[in-house]
Amino acid sequence: MSGLPVVAIIGRPNVGKSTLVNRILGRREAIVEERPGVTRDRKTVDAEWLGHNFTLVDTGGWMADGDSLDNKVSAQSEQAMAEADVVLLVVDTTVGVTPEDERVALVLRRTETPVLVVANKVDDKTHEVGIWEFMGLGLGDPYPVSALHGKGTGDLLDALIRLLPEGSDDEPEPASSDDTNLFSVALVGRPNVGKSTLFNRLIGEERAVVHDRPGTTRDAIDTLVETEHGPIRFVDTAGMRRKARIDEDTEYYSLVRALKAVDGSDVALLVIDSTVGITHQDQRLAERVDAAGCPIVILLNKWELLDTEARGKIAIAVERKLSFLGDPAVLRISALTGKGVSRLWPSLQAAVGDYRTRIPTRDVNKAIRAAQVAQPAPHGARVLYATQGATDPPTFTLFSNREMPKTYLRYLERSLREAFDLGATPIKIRVRRRGD
Repeated sequence: MSGLPVVAIIGRPNVGKSTLVNRILGRREAIVEERPGVTRDRKTVDAEWLGHNFTLVDTGGWMADGDSLDNKVSAQSEQAMAEADVVLLVVDTTVGVTPEDERVALVLRRTETPVLVVANKVDDKTHEVGIWEFMGLGLGDPYPVSALHGKGTGDLLDALIRLLPEGSDDEPEPASSDDTNLFSVALVGRPNVGKSTLFNRLIGEERAVVHDRPGTTRDAIDTLVETEHGPIRFVDTAGMRRKARIDEDTEYYSLVRALKAVDGSDVALLVIDSTVGITHQDQRLAERVDAAGCPIVILLNKWELLDTEARGKIAIAVERKLSFLGDPAVLRISALTGKGVSRLWPSLQAAVGDYRTRIPTRDVNKAIRAAQVAQPAPHGARVLYATQGATDPPTFTLFSNREMPKTYLRYLERSLREAFDLGATPIKIRVRRRGD
């Protein structure tokens, strides 16, 4: 959390909680679809109204009686209630009071947390009369709104900021110099490989809903964790499948958010199900992350379920099918039991260290000259001078006398990687011809 007052948005499935979040923020942050169960995990975003800053927590639909996945989603909502300074209970005026509304209201009446009842979907005057039915929940006057069209949200937010703790109108503290050391770690992988289980273990709490149903995580969820190695932002992403197999809008937007999380991360943890092996989709994901210029650490999850022969086979498969990644760290772990997870921290530090490597120009030119002596470029092409122009990832500019073949540039990239022990860190090479 950012240290701002926390506002939890609670309610049964499909009452418009995520639509309300997007309306308050003024942008499409939460995934919205006209069917229940789209939101499952808690998602936190910072918001502001009339100079008052606060953190919104979007939750999955609260259900008293459901299957095991529903129960886990409801538990996330209950935890959000417990941590909130103010709760917005969203109800649907087109349906009226339901048993689920009454049960969640019973839970809220037992707390000391201020509650505002948000009577949503009042899209026209015909629905305004129905809002008073919600007085029976015992939580005060309902606030009629249309989250879809924005009607009434201003009055709701005016009432909300009056309930926020003192100090919420302060501007957010500016980023400190230590923020330059803060790095983001994205967990990526196919559906149901154990990403959310690992995410919960890394952050030390049940933040993401974990269930043995593929596609449980819908959105990218991030949490800032203070560790002995400094603050780290972990981002749990939705399981990524081939576009051809994405057959619903929700999964499409989940994929978009996951790819965006990868693009904004310093390190990606590619989680692979050891019991399945390296699939074609694992290879495609690795290519996508590598193309984003993000260092990769490979995590072979569910390692404890393999026998000796199976372990040998997957080790060979990693070398054969993921060889294009260079030399990434490969860790054998069990997200469920925690075995091997502690070895992740040194690997993260090493990956980030390589990612931010700064190499003196003299050493860069020495390595390039040695590579050209060992194997000259065809057709008289030659690098006259080289320098590292940027980090995050290491980016080199080569000044040449003529166009360099792509195969030779890959050779120079490999030479730089080996000369400076850059492991699996992506390297960017830019070529400028003399006279350009």
